[in-house]
Amino acid sequence: MPGFRYHAYNVEGKLHRGVLEADSARQARALLREQGLTPHRVDVIAANDPGGARRRPMSLSHTELTQLTRGLATLMEAGLTIEQAFNALIEQAESERLRQVLAALRGEVLAGNTIAKALASFPNTFSELFRTLVAAGETSGQLSRVLLRLADYLEDRQQMRAKIALALVYPAIVLAVALIVVGALLVYVLPQVIQVFQHAHQQLPWLTRALIALSVFLQATWIGWVVAFALAAIVLRIALKRPASRAAIHRSLWRAPMVGRILRHLDAARLASTLSILVGSRVPILQALDAGTGVMTLVPMREALATAARGVREGMGLSRALGATGAFPPVMVHLIASGEASGRMDESLERAARQQQNDIATRLAAFAALFEPAMILFMGGVVLTIVLAILLPIFQLNQLVGR
Repeated sequence: MPGFRYHAYNVEGKLHRGVLEADSARQARALLREQGLTPHRVDVIAANDPGGARRRPMSLSHTELTQLTRGLATLMEAGLTIEQAFNALIEQAESERLRQVLAALRGEVLAGNTIAKALASFPNTFSELFRTLVAAGETSGQLSRVLLRLADYLEDRQQMRAKIALALVYPAIVLAVALIVVGALLVYVLPQVIQVFQHAHQQLPWLTRALIALSVFLQATWIGWVVAFALAAIVLRIALKRPASRAAIHRSLWRAPMVGRILRHLDAARLASTLSILVGSRVPILQALDAGTGVMTLVPMREALATAARGVREGMGLSRALGATGAFPPVMVHLIASGEASGRMDESLERAARQQQNDIATRLAAFAALFEPAMILFMGGVVLTIVLAILLPIFQLNQLVGR
């Protein structure tokens, strides 16, 4: 039974919004009239209704998705049926968007579909990895356990994103402020101060003349620089949407000395976490590798994983296939080999994911620790140069007066 979101007015003209379940949009309007409401708008939020009205694409935030997964796992582990679990989550949902998604999922399940098939109605919210894990949990009868591990995975990924954001936001702010201050000094402050010395009709020092020329150039072309940066951002965005140009950009990042190493380790950590959950949920290794491709960002890493999957398909061990590509960290490869030897692959993969995440956190902390003093030295050098450009003409005037 599909779900519908509605806008309806009561007899006092007050607008009511909510969700309900009905066989069709016509029945949904009839149910609203029985409640004393006048329907204004009724939209289907599940599969296509008989009248042909199509569901609008909806998505949830990462936090909402994590809360939904954790709540569903906890309720099912407590012994509630899937219908009761969805009812409890709908009552607790704070946002109307989340209630609509939950109502649509409940309607699909009550209509006889599996949870994995119901999740497929919202591809923008539930990734292929999410749906694969849920399908594996339903098949094995361990859905609550799989959902708990999936919730842990989503929370770990969110924490990793927060760490990366904290490590990169501060340097980005410092760099932006530094560029703004330097630009303001060159475009506005320096010309006003130097103008005083130009009336003295004396030969200015070469440093002062150079900064004056740079200031005049920036004053004349700053609009062009802004337009150029905007066009560069647009071109980069278009290039990232095209497979060939995106692959070229990713390969350049992949070869970059410091950034490339961090991105490679980040993709490796995502892959290890994903494979840990999939293998622990009894998903075949080849299917797990196919699903793991979707969580990786860099095109070279995806190509390396595809090469490794072909090796596994031909009979190679996972650790040997990954090591042969040369794209994955050796520590991760050795941990996977240890898991293959001991028969505890999921534990070894989880250990590898933790190791890679710790390595990324350490590298980001080191980068932030080095960037701050580097920016201080840069700003100090720029300010010193501008101050010297101002003071040198003063020293020359003092020498002329002294004569």
